Amino acid sequence: MTDDMDLLESENIILVDEDGDEHTFSILDVIEVDGSEYAILQPADDEDDDEEPEAVILKIENDENGEEVLSYIEDDDEWEKVADAWQDAMEEE
Repeated sequence: MTDDMDLLESENIILVDEDGDEHTFSILDVIEVDGSEYAILQPADDEDDDEEPEAVILKIENDENGEEVLSYIEDDDEWEKVADAWQDAMEEE
């Protein structure tokens, strides 16, 4: 999943999945962990109002053109570290 918008200046983002379907996400937060930035996203197009959708964590990187892109976090330890950091930040608010 990628997007070339400046993530820090937008409230919502549209991502295209591997099937070509578009999904709208609300940007809950952008956090830095160990020198890398991560976007915390929540599906905005989830129609199930009974449960709050789970947040999605994607790593913010720069492509070869210097544009911001979002990528999945492949490493479980890295994902856990970011999830814990975000949880700690939410508890402090």
